[in-house]
Amino acid sequence: MKTIANVFLTRCFAPSETIALLLRRESAASTLQRIVPLERALAPRYLGWLAHQNTEGFNIYVAANPLRSGSRRRTKENIAAIRHLYIDIDVNGEARLAALRNSNLVPTPTAILSTSSGKYQVLWRVEGFDFDVQEATLKLIAIAFGGDPACTDCNRVLRLPGFSNCKYDPAQTVTIEYFSDATWNPKDFRLHVLPEAAVLPRPTVHHIRPDMQTASEHDWAWVVDELAHGTDAVMLSDLLALRREDKPNPRYYAQRTVDMASARLWLLEGTTVSDVITMLESRRRCEIPAAHCCARAREIAATAQRMIGRRKFA
Repeated sequence: MKTIANVFLTRCFAPSETIALLLRRESAASTLQRIVPLERALAPRYLGWLAHQNTEGFNIYVAANPLRSGSRRRTKENIAAIRHLYIDIDVNGEARLAALRNSNLVPTPTAILSTSSGKYQVLWRVEGFDFDVQEATLKLIAIAFGGDPACTDCNRVLRLPGFSNCKYDPAQTVTIEYFSDATWNPKDFRLHVLPEAAVLPRPTVHHIRPDMQTASEHDWAWVVDELAHGTDAVMLSDLLALRREDKPNPRYYAQRTVDMASARLWLLEGTTVSDVITMLESRRRCEIPAAHCCARAREIAATAQRMIGRRKFA
């Protein structure tokens, strides 16, 4: 445990840098934060204290980027430099991790942490990133590979490998594999989603009717157009959720809009209702509980049928 954590911290940070450690216990909702020099965190006695806290139910985290010397809080203003990019993959982990590793859009990860069964944190060591470019790149990585689009803060914490993930019973050990010693820069991340998507403008829609007044109408026209041009539906859902953070539940709104547009398109192409339901279930089965997924797919397919019927009647 302590050796694995020692190696990870030594690889991630330079001598004399200041790092932030976070200890959080799920059951009692209690949190401890320690901001210390790297050398102190590497000391056997300190790692032993972390190990003891871990056995007491505290999850152990470390900030992905070093802090300014003398910092007392882990705030964005106190981050000294962007040292790492990262992505949390919590849903459909094996498939999304395989897609990331086989993609030429991002370089080889520095390391991949397995935080529990099917859940991963991917880490790239980088240089030449300012805060804005870092946040924009992280949003694009999340969109492209199905990561958590909310995890873009430069002061974000990662689980410290070698310690146990106490969220589960029994607890699961956080493991790590290293894949590269390279340090990457912004040009190494060749994401095919337009960079403008990271600042969430309303994308241009090829065919907007002049009578469209509401934001939802513009969203619908954009989604229909993107699906017709072959854009991946899951990626499209992620991007729409980012654009419409004003919604009470952006994720639900985005998934429903994309799925409704897909169902309508498939039905117009002659796909049977039962096949539409099956395809919708297959798309969302890793994101929605099975019973809800089936019911939602049936309801969306039926609503899409009625939309088409009203259009034909009109």
